[in-house]
Amino acid sequence: MAWFFWFFFVSGFCSVLCELIWLRLSMAQFGVTTALTSIVLSVFMAGLGAGSWIAGTLVRRYRDRISFPPLRLYAVLELMIGLSALVVPAELVWGHHLLEVLADRAAVSSAAYYLISGLWLSATMIPFCACMGATIPVAMFAIRQRQQEGDGRSFSFLYLANVLGAVLGSFLPLLLIEPYGFHRTLRIGAALNVAIAVSAFAVSLRSRPVQPRAAGPSEAAYSPTDSSRSVLVLLFTTGLATMGMELIWIRLFTPYVGPVVYSFGMILVAYLLATFMGSRIYRNWSRTRKQESRLTWISLALLGILPLLTADARVPLHLVARVFLGVMPFAAMMGFLTPMLVDRWSGGDPDRAGRAYAVNVVGCIIGPLVCGFLLLPLVGEHWSVLLLCLPWFAMAFPSPHAPGFRPFSRVAAYGILLLALSVLLATKDFETQFPGRRVRRDATATVVAYGDGMKRRLLVNGMGMTALTPITKMMAHMTLASLDHTPRSALIICFGMGTTFRSVVTWNISGTAVELVPSVPQVFSFFHADAAEVMASPFAHVVIDDGRRYLERSPAKYDAIIVDPPPPVQTAGSSLLYSQDFYTIARQRLQPGGILQQWLPEADDPTQAAVARAIKSSFPYVRVFRGMEGWGWHFLASERPIPTRTAAELVARMPSGAVTDMMEWGPAASPEQQVDLLLDHETSTDAIIALSPATATLTDDRPINEYFLLRTPFGELMAME
Repeated sequence: MAWFFWFFFVSGFCSVLCELIWLRLSMAQFGVTTALTSIVLSVFMAGLGAGSWIAGTLVRRYRDRISFPPLRLYAVLELMIGLSALVVPAELVWGHHLLEVLADRAAVSSAAYYLISGLWLSATMIPFCACMGATIPVAMFAIRQRQQEGDGRSFSFLYLANVLGAVLGSFLPLLLIEPYGFHRTLRIGAALNVAIAVSAFAVSLRSRPVQPRAAGPSEAAYSPTDSSRSVLVLLFTTGLATMGMELIWIRLFTPYVGPVVYSFGMILVAYLLATFMGSRIYRNWSRTRKQESRLTWISLALLGILPLLTADARVPLHLVARVFLGVMPFAAMMGFLTPMLVDRWSGGDPDRAGRAYAVNVVGCIIGPLVCGFLLLPLVGEHWSVLLLCLPWFAMAFPSPHAPGFRPFSRVAAYGILLLALSVLLATKDFETQFPGRRVRRDATATVVAYGDGMKRRLLVNGMGMTALTPITKMMAHMTLASLDHTPRSALIICFGMGTTFRSVVTWNISGTAVELVPSVPQVFSFFHADAAEVMASPFAHVVIDDGRRYLERSPAKYDAIIVDPPPPVQTAGSSLLYSQDFYTIARQRLQPGGILQQWLPEADDPTQAAVARAIKSSFPYVRVFRGMEGWGWHFLASERPIPTRTAAELVARMPSGAVTDMMEWGPAASPEQQVDLLLDHETSTDAIIALSPATATLTDDRPINEYFLLRTPFGELMAME
């Protein structure tokens, strides 16, 4: 049994590693959108469920005909999973090329893009995910054939080992990606899968020859303790609630832990570690007991609402304590209940375990979809939590003749519900601390606009995006005035407060802004009184999409592409707007002589050098200016030489409306002095690269800005917290 534990520990690590990297590789090829993320995660989970169900069925049908050690079949499955490290990345690139060819011929609608990419992702990932899902039924069959004791709880044994490996997989790959990149880290995982396969095959050689058994005795060997459909209903419900809650946790804790990959990893570690602890407790508990108390289920009503308390800004907690105290109690209880239900319904039968696990996975697929696209946009975090907890509230109100629910237990149940409702009503959402706010919610984020005058701010999931600053105006005016021809069109990637978009429209040219979060443009009028007039202009166009994906699916070309990624520079997924691969795409969408403007906020030296290398390697001509407020960098890049003009010459190329817009907030006294604030602080890409000359170019495979932990001194990490 020690071998089985080791196999599933390593396999759990590799599964999470694959999930993390496949998601990022898919984003790079098909876009960073909520819908795309949902597709990838749903496909991954669907493959697990399908593999578990199909493998369990095949084991039941053919188990009496198998004369070789089942561990060899398990070894083949692990070998197939290892093969995915080579096949999946290649197939994702092929799918990207297919969509690229279609986009070059004609504009591809967003719906068609999602359909094609979804079908391609399904064909790419499901076969390998099915192999992952099939490992548990096959291993349970192998345990049964080896006649180990306690096989009625074999699912929980494998589940425990798998979750422990997943805990390691939730943070160790993040450290591997920083020095090795996505593809090499994926190959490390593949090597571990191959090691499992070789080890399993070697162990199988030591097994006694298996004699086929008669159908009757083999069927009678399993003894489920509860075959009712209610167990499957509970498994579906726990899967739905757990994965739905995970989406809510990200919304609740992002304002405190930030939008970086390590923050999301912290939430995942808390969830998986608690799941392991709950599973371990169940293994010990199940040696002497068979039936849990109804209060165990009812307690989920309180534990599910607990994150609302730890995420309340009025509660003074360290950010790590907020996450762990909020997430772990609920996750631990689910870690206890899920394997208990599968063991109870399967009794060690691989077929029944496969079906039970598949039902749980179906709940895991539906939970995030219902929560992300329905509950969160409509009712927010507080009431979404309550709706997900309603089944556990309902359990406190059984029929009068329900067995095993004595008066004392009933009083305790009502006490738990009363406490849960008190927490729900007493706590407040993060955004309620901002008076005069305007709040918009959608499937992607919660958007808050607040403040007065020049102190107005924009928050997306609690993170500050931008401010009313002349920097965002100069992104448009400096770029368009630097062209060697009269501009006709510009693309703005990331809408923000709409300042850059508004400035482009003053040039009386076609301005298209692409924004990932649908609710962000809805608060445009909060920041600019003339927002309605700007939006009514025939030159103004707003598209809700991932900027990079939009460039790839639209054949249009622009005189200027202005990129202002969301802060901070370390934001998860932001590297896809700083990478050499992105600049290759953008270059194809520029008119001859067109200019790409890339804004890079303040960052550490390796990140600045990596971005500068990426731009320099993508464009032959690059000019760099320090931000007019003394921070950040404006990169202007083109395939043709960018004219060197004086401030007066640049101002002379601007329409009168553009000059008025540029001077709206100063800080200079004249337009020429305003432009000189940039011209007087010009530098070069080589000077920025010299800040960290050994740093590699930022690419999709090496997102240096996002993965920074190993190069960050411990003291700085503490300061960041």
